[in-house]
Order: sequence, then structure tokens, then C-alpha cells
Amino acid sequence: MTSHEHAERRRRVLEAMGDAVAVFPGAPPRIRSNDSEYEYRQDSDFYYLTGFDEPESVLVLAPRHPSVRSALFVRPHDPEREQWEGRRAGVEGARLATGVDAAYPIFELQERLGEFLETAPRLYYSFANEYHFNEMIESFVRRYRTRRARQEGGPLEVVDPCLLVHEMRLIKSAAEVATLRAAVAITGAAHVAAMRHARPGMHEYEVAAIVAYECARRGAQAQAYPSIVASGANLTTIHYRAKRDLIPDGSLVLVDAGAELDYYCADITRTWPIRGRFSPEQRAIYEIVLAANRAAIEMCRPGRVFNTEINDASIRILVEGLLDLGLLTGSLDEHIEKETHKRFTQHRVGHWLGLDTHDVGSYRRNGTWRPLEPGMVVTIEPGLYVGDQPDIPERFRNIAVRIEDDVLVTAGAPDVLSVDIPKDAADIERIMAEGRSAARELIA
Repeated sequence: MTSHEHAERRRRVLEAMGDAVAVFPGAPPRIRSNDSEYEYRQDSDFYYLTGFDEPESVLVLAPRHPSVRSALFVRPHDPEREQWEGRRAGVEGARLATGVDAAYPIFELQERLGEFLETAPRLYYSFANEYHFNEMIESFVRRYRTRRARQEGGPLEVVDPCLLVHEMRLIKSAAEVATLRAAVAITGAAHVAAMRHARPGMHEYEVAAIVAYECARRGAQAQAYPSIVASGANLTTIHYRAKRDLIPDGSLVLVDAGAELDYYCADITRTWPIRGRFSPEQRAIYEIVLAANRAAIEMCRPGRVFNTEINDASIRILVEGLLDLGLLTGSLDEHIEKETHKRFTQHRVGHWLGLDTHDVGSYRRNGTWRPLEPGMVVTIEPGLYVGDQPDIPERFRNIAVRIEDDVLVTAGAPDVLSVDIPKDAADIERIMAEGRSAARELIA
């Protein structure tokens, strides 16, 4: 992503703001334990508008300011701290890197912020930020409201900037799509590596380590989210995180993992048998989910409604399959109407994807579910989760399958970013067999 792309985003926000000013704080560092911090990640909205990834940074947009429409407040150079923590861009470096009109040391924020706030009666600011920053903004707004009777200037109204920025983020540019495609390619290689190298007798965390290693080896800066590697009874926990159990012999393994590349997130799920071959019951459930996945992907076209039309078509295929297997009995339409299938289906078909794994943007407009538009990126992830309840035939117990792909909506046919990541059962079995054959040859 170039600085020109970030500058163009700021221009669009400035144009849409009207008579207003906006303040976007960057993310603060987070303490993990005592004086050890988590790996730093910049706030997604802030990064979207600046491309700047240092902490203690604030972006101010003020279209009515006479000379500075965009200002960045950042950490100045500090040789002592940089010796410990690494080089900083500094004030001038931040200005040159981002293309903002002006940059200032972060310690001047409170002193200078007033000159920007006083240019407009409306402030775009999210109170989802840190408490101390919210207090500072509140103190400014209270001051302007108190003195309004004596003099004009300063915002009286505070509006969440998601109304502007999140709608922009929902439609991806060509550069964003290219980065997402690269993140998905890295993720695909990681999933295939897990299939190739997994063996009976491994723990879930060993499979997770294969995925993390392959993502890092191929240049991903992080995992987009804590990976899910589930087996045995853990398969039916949708967001299972522990990854500590020994994978039961004969179990399926569900791997939900994605690489984060240059802040853009992939989100892929594949499910495969630890022995390398699906049992008949595992294969039967797998094929139902695969059919729902493919049907939903084919519907990812402009004008289709994601949260009703596409979701409902996917659920219908899942319920039909459950009826065919005898795991549900009775009327298809009655199960759909009464949602009695939810003990097996549990979640909707997908979500937005981008700078965040569950990306921003409203799913509704004016109270109704919105249709898809070109440039949106969605996940398609139907799943079936069969537990070990007494009324379930034993041969089907603890079989769960989720198959998740990342899909770009275009003006025509859907562009499946994850199309090269194997998901046919026969392809998965072949890859796993090849991996075991290569391992035997290496040992020999």
C-alpha cells in the first residue's frame, strides 16, 4: 500500500466530513504481564488513513482549517529510547512518510488540538478509545459548550467516525485486494503444510505450530487471529482456543487460521482426517458442508443479500443433508421455520473481511439487510457440528466440519481468493498421502 493510497482515503474523508473536524488516535501499547507488552498492532482505522504504525500517534483532519487540513502527532526522536526499542520515524519522517500537511510532537497535542477543534461545530470521534483520551476530548467539548453563549467556535456535536470510514473500508481498492490475495496465498500454503505434516499421535498445538511457522516463513507479520485447531470433542466448540489436547486417533482436525500481511487478514478453515482418509460418516458430513459452501460462493454476486438470501440457501442445503442422513427427521420447511437445525448449524454463513478478521461495515441499511456490492470481501463458512448426545448414532458423534473461503464480490462472477487451497475430500486425502510418502522416503 502506497502513501498515495492513504492520502486518497484522507481526501475522501475530508470531502465527506463537511463542516466538521475529526480525531483518530492510534492504538496504545498493551501490557501482557508486568512490564512486558503484547506485540504492537496499530488501530485499523488509523492505519487505513495513514499507513503509520507507531504507537502514541494521533491523526487530526480539519477541512476548514486555513492551512493544515491533515495533521499527525507522533513520537519525536529520542536516542535513548530508540537504543532500546528501535528507530522512530520522528516528526519530519512521519510527515514525509504519510504525506500529511503537518506533523508535530505528540506532547504538543493538548496545546495544539484546540486550534483544529475550533474550526467546526461537529466532531468526529469514537469513544471506544482509551479512557484518558476520552476524558481529554470530553473536556474540550464541555469547554466549548460552556462558553458558546459568549463566543462561537468549537464542536457541540460528537459523531462516531465509523459512519464515514467504515463504509469506505467495506469496499476494497485494487491495492487492498492484491494484499488480501497475498495473505490468502500464504494462509493456503500453511493449511497445506498442516495437512502434509500432521500425523496420528500429534497434539493440537503441534498442528498450530506448523501453520504459524509456514505463515512466518512466507512473510506474514502475524496471525490474523489466534488459530483454532480442534479435534475430538473439541470440534463442536466454534472458537476453541486451547489447542492442548492429543488428537484422538481417527478424529477429524478442524484448522481455522489466517495470516496477517501488511495489516490485511485472511480467514480460512479446512477440515481433514488425522489418519489421512475420511471415514464414511466423516465423508458424508463433509460433502454436505462442501455443497453448502459452493452454493453460497456461487451466490456472492452484486444484488444478492448476504445475511438472508445467501445464508438461507446455505442453511437449506445443510438441513437437507441432515435429513438425508437421518440426523434430523420430519419436514425441511418446519426445521427451517422453527430453527431446530441450530443444534447442528450454530452460526451464519460468514462475515466481512479486510483490515480486521471480522471487518467493519454495516450489514444493514435503513433497517434492512444490505445487498452485496462489487469490492466487498466476505467469508463463506458453513459448518455442521454433531456432538456426542445420546440421541445421535454413535458412528456420527464428534464429527464436525467447517469449510471457509474468502471471496471478492465483483461485477460478475465471484472471485474466490482461496480457490487454490484444496477442499475436495479426494484432494485432501491425496495431499496427506503424499506427505506421508515423502516422510517415509526421507526416513529410508
